[in-house]
Amino acid sequence: MARRIVISGASGLIGTALTSSLRADGIDVTTLVRRPPRNTSERQWAPGERELDPDVFAGAEAIVALGGASVGRLPWTPRYRQELIDSRLKSTVTITTALRALRDDAPALVSASAVGYYGSAPGEQLTEDSPAGQTFLAGLCVQWEAAARRAEDHTRVALLRTAPLIHRQGVLKPLIQLTRFGVAGPIGRGTQVWPWMSLDDEVRAIRHVIDEKIAGPVNLTGPTPATANEIGRALAREMHRPFWLPAPAWALRLALSASATDSLLLPDADVRPAVLERSGFRFTHETAEEAVASAV
Repeated sequence: MARRIVISGASGLIGTALTSSLRADGIDVTTLVRRPPRNTSERQWAPGERELDPDVFAGAEAIVALGGASVGRLPWTPRYRQELIDSRLKSTVTITTALRALRDDAPALVSASAVGYYGSAPGEQLTEDSPAGQTFLAGLCVQWEAAARRAEDHTRVALLRTAPLIHRQGVLKPLIQLTRFGVAGPIGRGTQVWPWMSLDDEVRAIRHVIDEKIAGPVNLTGPTPATANEIGRALAREMHRPFWLPAPAWALRLALSASATDSLLLPDADVRPAVLERSGFRFTHETAEEAVASAV
């Protein structure tokens, strides 16, 4: 039988690349869209407004649940923080409700999460067994994963704790602008370890999780730690621009909101891809410098 994968959030950076990769290998992809469908591969849904017909998932191998309001939109006002929560929980609960209706015929659920789950833990190596942190994003990830785990009674659930993507439309997007104008430099201390992942390896890792039938939390992060300064300097070298102007932590908190700054830019989190490596995954980009060079 032909393989079929259902994807929510297929119009985003990861979803678009994953959909293209699967279809290039002849795998049938059904995408969940909020607008009226344009073709037979699309199915309309309205998470938080009405239930999803379980038949959308019938016969599929897996549902990959991506999406949610962008964490890259700053500042995180109180209203936007609530949108970050609602957009993830409502869509995940809508999906798990439909999966539970299928009971033991439900496909696997591969649900997005983030390395922000771990918050900041200077000096520690963080694996999938490490506890959740204390930041706003860590609390959001705990709720998000709990919503996905509602389907565990009936199917395999994998939780993708994804690192920021080194890509022109990912974590590099604001850094490229600063670097182009010659005003890039240390963010906060700059010595904090930033988890990272290339888009190519992100897509390959998601497919690996599906193919290898992996369950539970999976850190989708590169195998070699890198600091914020190392990533910033690698970008500056590729663009032949200076790296010199510090952005103090207090200024970042004032401009971007403390919750966003303390969740995204300042945490020191040496997150390791233990599950991926134990399961035999091989990275295309072993270092952040390689990922930056490829992206730029």
